[in-house]
Amino acid sequence: MTQVNINVHHLTRVEGHGNIVLNVKEGKIEELKWIVTESPRFFEVMMRDRHYEDVNHIASRICGICSISHSTVSLQATEKAFGVKPSEQTILLRKLLFNAELMESHILHVMFLAAPDFSVVGSVFPLINTHKDIVVMSLRLKRLAYNLAEALAGRKTHPLSCIVGGFAKLPQPAELEALRKRLEEAFIDLDAIVDLFKTLKIPDFKRETEYIALKDESEYAFIRGQIASSDTGLTPVENYLKVTNEFCVPQSTAKYTKNARDSYMVGALARFNINHNKLLTRAKAAAADLGLIAPNHNPFMITVAQLVEVIHSVEHSIQIIDRLLDKGLKDEPNTVNPKRGRGISAVEAPRGILFHDYTYGESGILKEANCVIPTNQNHNNIQKDFEALVPLILCQPEDEIRQTLEMLVRAYDPCISCSTHMLRIDFK
Repeated sequence: MTQVNINVHHLTRVEGHGNIVLNVKEGKIEELKWIVTESPRFFEVMMRDRHYEDVNHIASRICGICSISHSTVSLQATEKAFGVKPSEQTILLRKLLFNAELMESHILHVMFLAAPDFSVVGSVFPLINTHKDIVVMSLRLKRLAYNLAEALAGRKTHPLSCIVGGFAKLPQPAELEALRKRLEEAFIDLDAIVDLFKTLKIPDFKRETEYIALKDESEYAFIRGQIASSDTGLTPVENYLKVTNEFCVPQSTAKYTKNARDSYMVGALARFNINHNKLLTRAKAAAADLGLIAPNHNPFMITVAQLVEVIHSVEHSIQIIDRLLDKGLKDEPNTVNPKRGRGISAVEAPRGILFHDYTYGESGILKEANCVIPTNQNHNNIQKDFEALVPLILCQPEDEIRQTLEMLVRAYDPCISCSTHMLRIDFK
């Protein structure tokens, strides 16, 4: 195409508002931008001067999809500031709760937001006619994830029971036993979804970039570990500012990041590339069936990596429930002595590594906060993917170019509202 004029205003099937602009004249790319237009939210200010007991509940409101991630990383940052060490039971319950969020979020993206792209339809609704059984399976998996979160935290969105040092209310053993049975049954649905994905044609595009994720030598890392880069190796979470290096660009109300290269990727594919050897048995088999082999440099495979992580999370949840039931759930004393201090924590939210950095003053009052969101770490990588991809597809009709660019952004599963963190003001 020698003349292309694409202006996607508010991309559909993503959270938040983002635009795609591509202008080509006489075969030359004159403008190519991924533009974030969402209003900035300044969520750190909402937590400032609040008591520590309120902070994690406010933090969970940063995102309705990833509220458990924000709650968990917030609790861990506060615990580090106060020197609180959660028990093994608390850590297991948090991991189980985290699995519930990841399962629900990934199924939402894989089956309801990304899957229509492979059938070139505008939403999931046409798939109800062509793949009703798969849609029903997906809803069943989402309901399972919601019920698991409800048993652990009262509700999935904006959890209630999570507190500094533990849980205000514990699940009943009978609830966990019933959920374990449903988790075992979930493999039937997941196997069918894997079979479906084996028939789909994933765009063949590769751009090697830097991949960053948490790494834990004992397991596939989600709530603990060090920062791992495919380029620079391991660094403590406390060094997150030297890794993220946030900066502003004119077309985005979200900051961009970069580390060893011009951009880096976080999220399911980054985690897979860093931690693939820690996947559990069924997840490893699914990755092999789906042609997902590390290192993988195709951003369209993020969706496949998410499906593999769902399988891993179901396996892991069964293991955790078995350990909890074997040990027996016990009410634990929870004494917190707030003090001045700084705590920095990171977790792997569904969309990638998430940082919270808190400084507390007297009496457990939060004085400073900084949050670095996964999607704002991916915006720069999306832009660099655009720049590498467009020259390869300019031979296609304009509608196909538009569809491919939309599909690329959706593959990242961006949570755009959470990532907006900058406002430029011109004083006159």
